[in-house]
Amino acid sequence: MKHNLLKTNIKYFLLLVAVCTTTLSFGQSSKIKKHVIIGYVGGYRGLFDSTMVNPNKLTHINYAFVDVRGNRACLGKIKTDTVNFRNLLKLKKINPDLKILISIGGWGGSKNFSDAVLTDTAREGFAASAVAIVKKYNLDGVDIDWEYPNDIGAGNVFRPEDKHNFTLMFEKLRLHLDTLQKQSGRKMLLTAAVGGFSRFIKLTEMGQASKYLDYVSLMTYDFAQDSLHIVLHHTNLYASKGYQTLCSADMAVRDFEAAGVPADKLVVGVAFYGHTLTAADSAKTILGAQTAAVKVRGGGGGYTFIKDSLINKKGFK
Repeated sequence: MKHNLLKTNIKYFLLLVAVCTTTLSFGQSSKIKKHVIIGYVGGYRGLFDSTMVNPNKLTHINYAFVDVRGNRACLGKIKTDTVNFRNLLKLKKINPDLKILISIGGWGGSKNFSDAVLTDTAREGFAASAVAIVKKYNLDGVDIDWEYPNDIGAGNVFRPEDKHNFTLMFEKLRLHLDTLQKQSGRKMLLTAAVGGFSRFIKLTEMGQASKYLDYVSLMTYDFAQDSLHIVLHHTNLYASKGYQTLCSADMAVRDFEAAGVPADKLVVGVAFYGHTLTAADSAKTILGAQTAAVKVRGGGGGYTFIKDSLINKKGFK
């Protein structure tokens, strides 16, 4: 399943909303719902407009993406990356609880993950390089977006060993982050963006890997697959009762819980963009209709474009 995460369709944010409950102690223990809203800032675009960000509406920002080169994490646009980090840290003056993490990989940047974590020596070097970036720029942690371990992505190297090495990578990163946490006196976070479909679970050890993670962000979008040849929602919350649905946010949450990932670590992904699918017969009901025998999938624009230019206009409903 292809995920163009922050590649072309999202200008600044892909929001992720956590479904979690934590226990806090105020004299006596009481359960208080604590949700997180994680936004991605696309540093690969160069300088970002910090005025687009309301830090009081976010709990975490993942800076996307840090590259994997020569088995090390490295900044791909050092001149603009450093400026972006300074501007992100300014947002913490408005919301001191805001956490800033580097996100490593992404759809187009996961080619070298498998090699970078293939051996213990490689994993040690990779983890050290990632945490060194966090330390240098006074950030709050690391997010891993490997698309995909032990599975095909955008021309990425993959091998069966990825299944266990995926877990070992997080173990090594957690050790280095814990060391930095002791040095800085600040909580260091480790999170991951993962495929929101059942195959991802079979190709990884999510129950074990999640022990090292603070949050597991489910990529519950891009679900409209060309192989089905029907028009579908691509970021649906539930499965449809009217036509075949292979994926949904609800299904992903249930599957990951069954795999051993605690519910209070699961984060549901929400796409602020659409896909374009062409129905073979537009006179009939569109959802669930057969797609035309032409290229049917493409960018459908961002939320603002869809809201202002398409809804109830130009024949769209």
